Amino acid sequence: MSANNSVVPSVLLPELLGFVPQFLLDDIIDTANDAVRQAVDAMEGFLRRWVENRKQIKGADDWDPSQDLEQGLVAFQTLLYSHVDIAFDFFEVWSLRNIFAVPPNLPVVAPHQRGLDLTTPDNAEADLLTEIESLRRKIHAQRKLRRLFTHALSKSSLHRTRSERRLQHLSFLNAPQLQTFLSLPPSFQTMYDSVAMLPEYEDSDPHLVQNQIEPGKRPWEASKSGYLSWAVDTLVRKAGEKDGASGGAGSTVGTIVQLTSEVGSAEDIKTALQALNANINRES
Repeated sequence: MSANNSVVPSVLLPELLGFVPQFLLDDIIDTANDAVRQAVDAMEGFLRRWVENRKQIKGADDWDPSQDLEQGLVAFQTLLYSHVDIAFDFFEVWSLRNIFAVPPNLPVVAPHQRGLDLTTPDNAEADLLTEIESLRRKIHAQRKLRRLFTHALSKSSLHRTRSERRLQHLSFLNAPQLQTFLSLPPSFQTMYDSVAMLPEYEDSDPHLVQNQIEPGKRPWEASKSGYLSWAVDTLVRKAGEKDGASGGAGSTVGTIVQLTSEVGSAEDIKTALQALNANINRES
């Protein structure tokens, strides 16, 4: 083959053939060298048997051919290996230049590229790279969102556990004894609504207020404190009259007081309500 038509091994050959051509040639050479080694071993065994038979026939016990045998085997092995090396060096070069080579003017199409348009312009490839980068950013954002969601889920589970613990701590508020408060007479609710509508009460001594009333004025006309004292006294008096007319209200109130004392003291209920309001404000 002339120098003008020289070819080089194609980088697509390993992909097309499924193996590397150089590795195949190396395996063939190793097989030939292994055959030479087996031939030398067989020759050594044959010569040692021949020497033993020779000694028995001639009875020459003082004859020692070991050195000659070793020299002959080394020479025989060197001769075979030299011929194998020369022969397979030519075989390797010839194979790479003729068998595992593709001429430059021969178009090569891989099976997975068959039917594809490889004449894609540069701008289309740039668009594809931009789209790939955009998808990569979206995947990164999704992973980050997933991490945040996992963290939020664990935090929500922790808050739920704390809330359930607080609810269990305040479960005594659902005691059956507290349900008695639902059966209070309507007069207590009316009195509570009336008192809630009153303005804030100033801390002053009612007796001093009564002593400071000017002659000719009624208590609720003297001052704000006098009016509040008069209003409270009036409401308490009316509530007492209604309780006396109902007859069983006193016993009902006594029963409620007794049941309340069984649930807890006033300070305990006050503390529980404060804790409940604090938890509600914190969660909101």
